[in-house]
Amino acid sequence: MATISTPTVQHRPTSSEVTLRVNGVSHRLTVDHRTTVLDALREHLAHTGPKKGCDHGQCGACTVLVGRRRTNSCLLLAVAADSEEITTVEGLSDGEQPHPVQRAFLDHDGFQCGYCTPGQVCSAIGMLAEAADGHPSHVTPLPGAGSGAPPPGSPVPLTPAEIRERMSGNLCRCGAYPNIVAAIEEVAP
Repeated sequence: MATISTPTVQHRPTSSEVTLRVNGVSHRLTVDHRTTVLDALREHLAHTGPKKGCDHGQCGACTVLVGRRRTNSCLLLAVAADSEEITTVEGLSDGEQPHPVQRAFLDHDGFQCGYCTPGQVCSAIGMLAEAADGHPSHVTPLPGAGSGAPPPGSPVPLTPAEIRERMSGNLCRCGAYPNIVAAIEEVAP
């Protein structure tokens, strides 16, 4: 009778240590490889500003800044954000002074229930940086004779249409969009 050998199963680790630098503070965590930045922020670090809305990257309630770029934290794995600088809505103010975008949202009633507001504010800050860096959107005029398009790499003027297009990934079930656009217009250069 022949003996059958079973292959040796190699068990790979299912968790890793990561360092998440959130709002200027480094946090060393051991997380499951499937843990998103959103879950690490909310469940491990008690940062409840980013909200879990759709959990599929479609609503923008979880938007945070990674570096200067806005990011849906429900789609970014914590292991991929190791050592990255993450800014949540809680880290935007300067002490008791709100960030200018936060102040504009207050002044223009850019919120109703407030659930989407942290993501809206972080997204607005990220999109302002994108426009300042010259990144075009879908509605930015194409370069050409007489098009009115900014030269490549130069800041993109933020018209209401530009703001609406750039903020289209952030949903507000209450419909505060006109006030959100007005708030962003106020702080846009």
